[in-house]
Formats: sequence, C-alpha cells, structure tokens
Amino acid sequence: MKLFSICQAIVSASLLPRLLLPILAVAIPATAMLKTAEAQDPPVPLIFDTDMGNDCDDALALAMIHALQSRKECELLAVTITKDHELAAPFVDCLNTFYGRGNIPIGVCRNSGKTPDAGKYNQVAKITDDGKLRFEHDLLSGNNAPTAVEVLRRTLAQAKDASVVVVQVGFSTNLANLLASPADAIHPLSGRELFAKKVKLVSIMAGAFAPIPNDQGVLGDHREYNVAEDISSIKKLVELCDVPILWSGFEIGLNLTYPHQSILQDYRYVPHHPVAEAYIAYIPPPHDRPTWDLTSVLAAVRPDRGYFEISKPGTVTITDDAISRFAENPQGKHRYLILKPAMAMAERTREALVQLSSQPPNPSSGGNQRSP
Repeated sequence: MKLFSICQAIVSASLLPRLLLPILAVAIPATAMLKTAEAQDPPVPLIFDTDMGNDCDDALALAMIHALQSRKECELLAVTITKDHELAAPFVDCLNTFYGRGNIPIGVCRNSGKTPDAGKYNQVAKITDDGKLRFEHDLLSGNNAPTAVEVLRRTLAQAKDASVVVVQVGFSTNLANLLASPADAIHPLSGRELFAKKVKLVSIMAGAFAPIPNDQGVLGDHREYNVAEDISSIKKLVELCDVPILWSGFEIGLNLTYPHQSILQDYRYVPHHPVAEAYIAYIPPPHDRPTWDLTSVLAAVRPDRGYFEISKPGTVTITDDAISRFAENPQGKHRYLILKPAMAMAERTREALVQLSSQPPNPSSGGNQRSP
C-alpha cells in the first residue's frame, strides 16, 4: 500500500515479468480458494479496515466498495480506522455520505500512536464554500466516534455465522485488538472466538511475495509499509486469526497503477468530488498511483472473475524486521494474489479498478452531488 520511498519503487512494464517469475510456478485459479459467486448470490457482507489519509488508494478503495454495493455485490457493514488522527473518521464519513450511506458505523483507534499526523487529504472533509461544508457529513471528529473494537464486536455480533469478509488495507492494529478482546456486554464470546464464528475471509493488503527493487533498482526483500508500521499487531493477527487470509502483496498494486487521466476526467460529473480531490491533494497529477488497497477489495468481492491467480495454500510469517515469508503447506490458511503477466489481463484488471472507483453514486442511495 504505502512506501517509504515511492518515487524509486514504481516499476516499468519491462520489469513486471522479473517480479512475477518467482511466483508463477505456484499459480492456480483464484476459484480454488474462494467459492464462486453465482449471479443470484446475496451481497458480500463487508467490513473495511483502513488507515485512511496515509495514501489516496484508501479513498479509491472505499469508492469501489460503494460502487459494488450499488451493484448489489456487497454490503458495507462498517468502516474501522487505524490512522490515529481525528480527521480520518470525518473524511470516511464525508465519503460515505457522498455516496448516500452516511449512517454506516465508523470506529477508530485511539492512543495507538500509529501515524498521528493529519495526512495530506483528510482535510478535504473540512473544506467550506460560503460557510458550508463542501461535502456534507455529520461526524466532525474521530473523538466523537466509538472505538474500532466496539464497532467490530457489535457488527460481528449482528452478522450471520461465517458470512463476513474483512478487508484490511491499513495496519493490523484494530484486528489485533479485537482478537485479543475479552467477552463483554456486546457478546459473550471473546474477540478471537467471535471472529472465528462470524468471519469467513480476511482480504489483506500487506507484505510482499515477490522481489521488489530498492532505491538503486536492485531486487530483494521489501519491508512493506502496512507490516512495518505495526509489526507486533500483524504478528498477532497471523497468530490468532483462525479464518483464511488472502494477501495482496506490495507487488500487485505496484504493477497496476491508477491512470491519472481518470482522476482528471471520470469524476467530473459533479463540480467537486471527494475522491478526486483526495488524490490530487496527495500527489497532484500527472501521477499514476499504485492501486494497492483496491486490489484487496476486488479480490474479496469478485473472486471468480479471473482478475488474479492465487498461490497454493501455506503460512505467512512476519520477521522482526518486517519481512513477510511464505511457506507452502497443504493445511495452511494463507494464500497470496498473483498478477497474471499477460499485459491484456493486467489491463483488464486495471480497467475494472478504474471503472468501479469512478462509478457515480446510485441515485436511489441519495448520493450527495450538491454544488457548492
């Protein structure tokens, strides 16, 4: 998702085969892991756990989720946030409200110390025009939101057994805290027991499962940002999570960049768009940002479309220096995404990410398209 030195890490198309060759030998169809969704299947119940504000791909991923919900492919149950700043929740709320779903529960982490700065674009939620918020929403500070653990426990308690997919695209802080939580008034099960009972899959953007070029262009192990920012929490997630985890490694989004032309053209159906303004505030175009977080959403909701292949089953371990290691194991509950090297297939996946993230709000959902 994020990168300590992003400018040097963007890989040219000619490097794609070199990045993917080590993992192609174990590629198998994604349908081997995830049940094929028939057209009449109900929407996927989804929890989105994000470090909103640290990179603009979080905003694009949340926009994708709203588009998929409008298509009746998923239902966003809650959003929980691992960025420890009070403006992250208001930005999520303004985005949810823009898409006509301002009542979705939002939970926050507090006093974690994880990226406590405001970020480059969460201030979009505070922009005013003629004394009114440009993007209407009513959650003005994360200090007024419940904790992520409370929201997660309440949401899972109300869900059907083995039904929920959790998409985690930030740090593992919230899920680790949930898994370690005791029984309480919300539910008599511990967090680990409740999670195992209600969740069927965790789709996580974290780690790296192919060599990544360093600042000098030399391929090697990569300390992926979501892992490195809270190593103890992702280790706890790996240890305590009893349901399958599907990993989208750093190499996936890195090789599926979001075309900046879409930001400049596809969001112009309103005078101001929170997603486009977030992207521009993060790094102004021309800049094609990697689609790290979007890939975890796509794989979670559309597992049967052939956008990715996945590895054989195995187990991921996290080293003390934030390197992700994968070992094949037929009984393992972990697999990771593999991007097909054929350029046509990669472009098909990229186009799905672009079309979904830029889809206008469904008018029936009451999407906010007020002009300032």
